[in-house]
This record gives sequence, C-alpha cells and structure tokens, in this order.
Amino acid sequence: MEIRNEEDILRIVRDKNVSFIQFWFTDVLGVLKSFALTPSELETGLEGMGFDGSSIEGFARIEESDMIAKPDIGTFAFVPWRQAEDSPVARMFCDIQNPDGTPYAGDPRYVLRRMLEKIADKKYTFYVGPELEYFYFKDNKQTELLDTAGYFDTRPLDMGSGLRRNTILALQAMGIQVEYSHHEVAPSQHEIDLRYNEALRMADNTMTYRIVVKDIAQQSGYYATFMPKPIFGMNGSGMHVHQSIFKDKTNLFFNADDPYHLSEMAKGYIAGLMKHAREITAVTNQWVNSYKRLVPGYEAPVYIAWARRNRSSMVRVPMYKPGKEIATRIEFRAPDPACNPYLAFAVMLAAGMKGIEDKYELPEPIEDDIYEMPAAEKEARQIKTLPGNLYEAICEVETSELVRKALGDHIFDKFVENKKIEWDEYRTHVSRYEIDKYLPIT
Repeated sequence: MEIRNEEDILRIVRDKNVSFIQFWFTDVLGVLKSFALTPSELETGLEGMGFDGSSIEGFARIEESDMIAKPDIGTFAFVPWRQAEDSPVARMFCDIQNPDGTPYAGDPRYVLRRMLEKIADKKYTFYVGPELEYFYFKDNKQTELLDTAGYFDTRPLDMGSGLRRNTILALQAMGIQVEYSHHEVAPSQHEIDLRYNEALRMADNTMTYRIVVKDIAQQSGYYATFMPKPIFGMNGSGMHVHQSIFKDKTNLFFNADDPYHLSEMAKGYIAGLMKHAREITAVTNQWVNSYKRLVPGYEAPVYIAWARRNRSSMVRVPMYKPGKEIATRIEFRAPDPACNPYLAFAVMLAAGMKGIEDKYELPEPIEDDIYEMPAAEKEARQIKTLPGNLYEAICEVETSELVRKALGDHIFDKFVENKKIEWDEYRTHVSRYEIDKYLPIT
C-alpha cells in the first residue's frame, strides 16, 4: 500500500469503503489518545483537526486549550483487529500543533522529532529495537496466571502462544516487522521483538504494539499488561532497547579493529548513558511500580556498568554476531515497557550524544556477576546503582539540565509535577503490607 500524498489516502479510504479513520497521539505519560473521523470529514481532517487540549495530561491549561492534531500520512494503516469486510477502520499518528501551525511544545512526538533533527544535520540516523515484555492475566482485577511456563517453553506449558501468534499477524498486517516471539522467564510472561527501525517510526510502532497486544488479549477474554512488576517474587517486565547510529548505510558504532568491535563513537555513547543514567531513569522508568522491578535478584539491571555477556549490567554489547557491522549495537536494559517511548528514546539519545560530543571516557567492562559481588568490591570498583524508588529518581531528574534540554521546559515541568503528585499519593497510601505487619503488634 504505497502512500505518496493526501490524495492517495482519500483514494484508499474511498476504494476500501473505510468506515472510520482514527487519529492517534499520546499524552506526556505515553497514554494513547484518539478520536475518530468519518470519511466525509477526512479531507478537512488531513489539514489538521482542532480539539480541546486542556483535559490531556501535560498539555495546555484551560485558557490556552486549542490544539490541532495534524495526521502524519506516512503512518496510515488499517486496524486489523477491528475490521469488517465491508467497513474497515484505519488509523494515523498525529503531530500536535498550535493554532498557528507551529509544533506544540507539549507533544511527546515533537520532542523526539526535534532530537532526531539535531543529529540529522550530521546525516546521522538513530535506530532502535525495543524488546517489550508483558504478562497475560485472566482479567484486570487480579494477577491470575494463564500458565506456569518458563523461558522459551512451548505448548502445552505455554498457553499464550496463540495470543502471541494473533498479535504478530495483526502487527504484520499493519506493516510492522516482527523478528521473533517467545515465552519469558516468569509464568504467563511473554515477549515479541520488533525489527529495529528509525527511532520516530519505532516509537509509533511501540505504541501500536502495546495496543495490539492488549486488544488481541481482550478479544480472547484475557488481559495483557505492561505493568513493570505485577507479581511479588517474580521477574518484572523490561524494555531492553537496542541502539545504533548510522550514516547512510555505515554503522558508526562498528570498528572491526577494536577488541569489542566498538568505535570510539559507540564507547562515548555508552559512557554517556552510564554517566546520565540516574538522571534519565524517571523518564525510562516513570511509575512507582517501576522501582519494584529495579531490585537485585530478578535479572533487572540495577547496576550502572557495561559488559558484553553479563546480563547483570545496565548496558550490554550483544555478541550474537560478533564482528558483523550491521549487527553491532548497544543494549540499554534499564527501561520498562510502561514508559512513554517518545520521551524515553529522546533522553537516551541525548545522554548518548552528550557522551560522544564531550568525549566521555568509557570504563572497563565488568563481566563478573554484580549481583553476587560483595558490597566492598562494588564500592572499590565504583559501581553505582540506579535510583531505588520514584522519589529518588525525581530528585535526580529535576536538577538535570540534560533532560530539561531534551524534553523542553514545557514537558519537563509537566512531567516532574505529575511524578511528584504520584509519589505523594503513593507515600500517603496505607498498603495491605502495613495492615498485616503493624496492626497486630501496635
């Protein structure tokens, strides 16, 4: 389905008898928002549709609420799980604009687009490949599992394989390439890996992936969640993000003569991620629950270190195809799948590029299991940890000039304000743990 201009969109909608066209965008927290147009309104809608932004989290105040949703025609796709043969539904992602047509500073998609335009001046392209893990449960009221399978298990233990299959078919129908899928470590935990793509398109694909996973599960009477740590005592869900920078068809992270096959640029990028990791964690791990995952012992990367094979480190250089240029990349293992991908990719790129531009020195890799390392040795080797809770992460991010510059003042201030409110709600909540532990003894 080749789309070159708006006339192609109108022709496809007419020829396929499309019933509705959904306009998609996200709020500051990465929650998907949408509204639908009928075909008769599409020609006008392609010029941009006005809406009230005052009720969208992190958007405008009520006295400046007029917003324009301008669809990106390159994102047009049919929504396969809502298809009827004679009246299909389509969607497009939107850029949010001010009434005068200028980009709206509160639009997460614009934040990432602006970061990518900066490196495009150098003819660089930022590629990412996220691995999003998630759980299937019986419903959204409790965490009743569908299976007791483990890593790479198949039927009859893996009872989610049919759901994954239908999800993959839906993604492929929307033009999103899938590399592979499998059952993850925890019971009822799964992963579908998307083929790497340019960062803006991948952020769109990540949003699409999350809604497809959830809708396909709902159609079968189940519930899918990207909550980072839904079950105590089990592995949480991460979003390991593979990253590389190309210039034309050349992978700028690759150096055949280096023992690690990493260029100086790649080493600077890793050093940037490490130096600024604590600052960007509030963005890549934005919920109170995110920090229930970032604890030692459950394969979560709490230690700020890098390695090749060591999965206890925060940054890993995959060794699946050592010495192959196109496959050389770095894997940032800290983020979780409930983040806003537009903002998360933007702050990762900002941290990495800062390391490149300021020529940060990369420490030696740590291939030992950091989980088992004595505290004295970790201190001697200067191995720091990521923030231990959302409050600690907020304290780091609110003084970060790097994150403020990457997100822009509007989103930065709205994001920090929202996170402070969330932390206050959490810290004043009386949990079941407290009732069970303290009520009998006080």
